[in-house]
Amino acid sequence: MERLLDIAARDLGLDRNEIRRRNFIPPDAFPYKNQIIYQDFTALEYDSGNYAPMLEKLLALIDYERFVREEQPRLRAQGKRVGIGVVCYVEGTGIGPYEGAKVQVQASGKVSVATGIGTQGQGHYTAFAQIVADQVGVDVRDVDVVTGDTDQFYWGAGTFASRGAVVAGSAVHEAAKVVRQRILCTAAEHFECAETDLVIENGAVSLLGVPEKRIRLGELAALANPLRGAVAPGTEPGLEATRYFGPPIGATASGAHAMIVEVDPETLMIDIRRYAVVHDCGTVINPLILAGQIHGGVAQGIGNAFYEKLVFDGEGQLLNASLADYLLPTALDVPRMELAHTVTPSPLNPLGVKGAGEAGAIPGGALFAQALEDALGIELLEIPLSPNRLWELCQSTKGEKP
Repeated sequence: MERLLDIAARDLGLDRNEIRRRNFIPPDAFPYKNQIIYQDFTALEYDSGNYAPMLEKLLALIDYERFVREEQPRLRAQGKRVGIGVVCYVEGTGIGPYEGAKVQVQASGKVSVATGIGTQGQGHYTAFAQIVADQVGVDVRDVDVVTGDTDQFYWGAGTFASRGAVVAGSAVHEAAKVVRQRILCTAAEHFECAETDLVIENGAVSLLGVPEKRIRLGELAALANPLRGAVAPGTEPGLEATRYFGPPIGATASGAHAMIVEVDPETLMIDIRRYAVVHDCGTVINPLILAGQIHGGVAQGIGNAFYEKLVFDGEGQLLNASLADYLLPTALDVPRMELAHTVTPSPLNPLGVKGAGEAGAIPGGALFAQALEDALGIELLEIPLSPNRLWELCQSTKGEKP
């Protein structure tokens, strides 16, 4: 779609950023129904977004106008082939069916969290611990998180489609809210006061304005699970809760990427001079984890756009089946990135979060093609655009046989 916008802009004599501005869904049109079936087998609907400010922030971050008007002409006068690309995208995230979580305050004062979703390094342990710590008033280091263990939690759908924080995180949040309420109820009985007179912080509950009147959460957990005496009808022992969350539809994150690239005119190797990202994934739980998600995605997008390609012979035999032959971007090829965020909370979950798992990777192919077109002055309608393939396309454009 981004490449079609580039072609339309060229044919209509429009600036490539202007054609995007004209085609953005306006903020007052959300929720926006697309009338097509999405991967969760429901009608695709964009829950929220505000795309124009995101693009403007990106153009300012990459210093677009100064580059196009001043720096690019100066570099080209020196014989350098430099180009700039700007693309936008929407990412479907946080689809169902559901996830669940159990949150429990232990007699030690530690808080345990168990959820069925699996994890492969996305930062779930930290994010879920932050969500719980915020609700029950403990240090995040006092929250023990277990994921994907059927001995601890039976039900779960899995980690895919940028859904961990959106779906499992919301289940964790809902369970933690119930535990918080039980903490207040138990503490109110203990102090013989109203729940509104209590403060939960630093792993304890105290009377408002009387901080010396306090009880640790571990002691409250013991009080909530009496070894003698009856449990009142309609109540449950312990400071724990299990809750499930299933969104009606997926939340739609969005973003915009820009890149300034220089191409060696002889080898067709590239040097990414600048790379900028503005992303909107709703409420940000942990900025550092989010930055890591985007960095990793951009690295994958660079590989997809410029390096990685499976090569087969005429018999269907894979010719580059090892890392000696299959190109991957290394730390030397992935540039430092300039990141910024806008926030349009999702109305579909209590945290207002959207996913970010593929945020860095989605626009890479279109971005590379656009920036390299700008640098080389030729039309590019394919990826990956390796140095060899770029050389072939440049030669065929000149009317020469590669």
